[in-house]
Parts: sequence; C-alpha cells; structure tokens
Amino acid sequence: MVYIIIKALISGILIAAASELAKRNPALGALVVSLPLVSILVMIWLWRDTGDAARIIDHSYATFWLVLPSLPMFLTLPLLMTRGVTFGLALLLSGLLTIVLYGVLVWVLARFGVSL
Repeated sequence: MVYIIIKALISGILIAAASELAKRNPALGALVVSLPLVSILVMIWLWRDTGDAARIIDHSYATFWLVLPSLPMFLTLPLLMTRGVTFGLALLLSGLLTIVLYGVLVWVLARFGVSL
C-alpha cells in the first residue's frame, strides 16, 4: 500500500509542478509536459513490479502509436478557442476528435497486422 501511495505522490507532484510552471511560463510548462516523464515513470514502475522486458517493450511500442492520434488535440483546442468556442466545449470537441482518431488508428494498425 505504501508503494502505491509513493507512486501516486511522485506522479501527482510532476503534474502539479508542470501546472504551476505553466502559470509562470506557458512554453516551459509545455516543455515539461511534452517530456515523456509519465511514460518513463510507468516503465520504471512496471519494471520494478514485474521485471518483464516483453511487457516494457509492448508498452513502449503502444505508447509510440497512441501518441500520434493525441497530437491533433493540441492544435484543435487552441484553434477552436481562438474562434470563440468556450474552453469546456473546445476541450470536449478536441477530446472527441482524439477518441475518434484512436479508433481509426487501432483499425488501420489492425489491417496491417499490428495489435495494441
């Protein structure tokens, strides 16, 4: 139980730090968030918990593919907001687009024999 709390605290601290940094300097906050810190932490926790190299490899490949459909959200959200769409609606629409793109990506990859 203590181990899970430590993992949650470290992960939460990273998110809180990035949020606070973004208030002071949006570009620097974005840089911190764009670093694959969460993925690295997950790989560290996964390795420590399982020691399973195949699981780390699968996680890394899946992360690569699943990052791709999430990228348009970071263009869609500000585009909608600059056109007067409220933050909540812009976030919702950007999130829905991301979900659709996840589905499309999984479908396309399956047609090429890649399963996530």
